[in-house]
Amino acid sequence: MTDLQNPTEAPEEDAYELSPSFVKRVLEAVYAQNTETLIELLDPLHPADIADLLEQIDSGDRRDLLSLCAEELDGDVLSELDEGLREEVFGYFAPETLAEAVRDLDSDDVVDLLEDLEKPQQDAILEALDDMDRVAVQNSLSYPEESAGRLMQREVVIAPMHWNVGEAIDFLRKDEELPEQFYHMILIDPMMRPTGYVTLGKLLGAPRSTRLADLQEESFRTIPATQPEADVAYAFNQYHLISAPVVDDSGRLVGVITIDDAMNVLDEEHEEDIMRLAGVGEGSLSDRLWETAKQRFPWLAVNLFTAILASRVIVQFEATISQLVVLAALMPIVASMGGNAGTQSLTVTVRALATKDLTARNTWRIVRRESFVGLLNGLLFASVLGVIGLLWYGSAGLGMVLAAAMIINLFVAGLVGVVVPVVLDKVGVDPALASGTFVTTMTDVTGFFAFLGLATLVLL
Repeated sequence: MTDLQNPTEAPEEDAYELSPSFVKRVLEAVYAQNTETLIELLDPLHPADIADLLEQIDSGDRRDLLSLCAEELDGDVLSELDEGLREEVFGYFAPETLAEAVRDLDSDDVVDLLEDLEKPQQDAILEALDDMDRVAVQNSLSYPEESAGRLMQREVVIAPMHWNVGEAIDFLRKDEELPEQFYHMILIDPMMRPTGYVTLGKLLGAPRSTRLADLQEESFRTIPATQPEADVAYAFNQYHLISAPVVDDSGRLVGVITIDDAMNVLDEEHEEDIMRLAGVGEGSLSDRLWETAKQRFPWLAVNLFTAILASRVIVQFEATISQLVVLAALMPIVASMGGNAGTQSLTVTVRALATKDLTARNTWRIVRRESFVGLLNGLLFASVLGVIGLLWYGSAGLGMVLAAAMIINLFVAGLVGVVVPVVLDKVGVDPALASGTFVTTMTDVTGFFAFLGLATLVLL
């Protein structure tokens, strides 16, 4: 099988960038069913670039491309694919071809792929693995989804805590099954419990007689196998970890998580928060039409309900609007400014909750800060709207109503932008998913009510 990960010659610059001209050449080879040219074009690419190429072309071209060179693809290409596309791509592979492609992957990558497969394909891949690899993958799959046990790899470099540097180096030179990449040698006690780890740099730089225990890193910490992967990613980011041993309920070593996997989770969490803030769930560009519509429908329906609620507030002031038609043109300004201000506070709060920077100890301080930021901005924009009301419409009263409504709504926006996600987080609801609708509704209702209510009191 051709290894597409290790190019034999430097590729053209535009190949790495997947420029339109390069993609066009790839598709021309696909249309001509020229397998040799296609493989020559793909061979220099990194697996991530090949995965990007598969995601950029449409499903028909994707199917034709894979029918020509499926047996030549490295398993790393499959692990780089967007999760929403894997099911489609896997369907183009015969089970034995798929099994051969993933045979050389690390155990954590195999687990990641198996999670997206139907049972017949899972069984075929497991059957193709070596006995030890099969047991390792099955054990990882026994842990809860999105846990450290699913994220870890079983390939671990260990040494007894009483060894010295010379013994460790001799062991590494003789071991023929070392992981392709590792950063630490993990020290264990006789019960297979990790007690520390030593970086390869310190290992290679110390005299042979130095005890490994004397070279241990202060950053050492263990990860429970059942810990949610989001907490794992947070720990890596917070404590600047490169790798960390994973332990079972008895504290025994069962695997290791490396920084690349932890950062992938962190990126996914950030992307997920952004998507949920917009009410689009976990969709991707590769999702089918019906799937995309189905993901977006629920929150659009909620937005429709809240818009109707805001419209009912306006109906209560129908008589006021009929007497002062200009109010209909001006009231969206107050509501829109409140919605934008609320979204700003909301975004900061959701991010702080995700990174654990917002805690019970500092919540009240953040509430005060965002509220007063809203109040300050409200005062600034109120002066602008006051002048507009006076100069454009010749009414000092209208300017005062606009200014007062703006102050009230921006203050409320700053307040609810913090309080809503904090309350939702406390009751176990994802604040990134649900906060936006509630905050927008509250700022719309407040803006309309404050503006029209004040207009009724002052101008009529």
